[in-house]
Amino acid sequence: MSALRLDNISKNFGAIHALDNVSLAIEPGEVVGLMGDNGAGKSTLVKVIAGNFAPTSGQIFISNKPAEFHKPLDAQRAGIEVVYQDLAICNNLSAASNVFLGREMTKPFGPIRIVDYAGMRAKSAQLFERIKSETRPRDLVRRMSGGQRQAVAIARTLLYDARIVLMDEPTAAISVRQVAEVLKLIRYLSDQGIAVVLISHRMPDVFEVADKIAVLRRGRLVASKKASESSPEEVTGLITGAIEAA
Repeated sequence: MSALRLDNISKNFGAIHALDNVSLAIEPGEVVGLMGDNGAGKSTLVKVIAGNFAPTSGQIFISNKPAEFHKPLDAQRAGIEVVYQDLAICNNLSAASNVFLGREMTKPFGPIRIVDYAGMRAKSAQLFERIKSETRPRDLVRRMSGGQRQAVAIARTLLYDARIVLMDEPTAAISVRQVAEVLKLIRYLSDQGIAVVLISHRMPDVFEVADKIAVLRRGRLVASKKASESSPEEVTGLITGAIEAA
């Protein structure tokens, strides 16, 4: 049973065909490296899966059941979480507050409910321990390394038992050591049976963790194959058009 299946997904913006009949299946625990040049349709595909855009045509299946997302909350309820390139976290808040951003825990206080900071710190500590991160709930994000920021964003995806995590350029603009931390977190998600879609321009990172490589060119899926059966040279050819399809 596929965690996520896309059947002939197309997305048009007027006369622009951003996605053209994209079909892709992702199994539970599978890491798929989604690659392509700028403008290839990667971000549009992620936004369709995440509920930001409705497809012009085609069907999304979650665990083999048809799904329609009219807004991102619909996708979240279906177990889809997104770690965007800018991480969508607030530098002036603590790690715990960022993990629960927009989903704050509350507790009764007389006739009203107030934010349960202690509860959020305790739950965040459990999540950070679960992903083996040294991040502490009270740490301010503005003082964190790139790897720690990624840990905060990934901990947030685990709050509601995500089944599919979409990661947009998670290793861009961070140090080699921090890249290793992020790749370890991706492996952790995979080991938990969570399907991961990894968008990255960094070929070595993709081939280190991906089970499958999917390549988009001009909105069309030109390859979907096991990483072990491909190579950086082939992917480069597919991205540039030197190789038509694989």
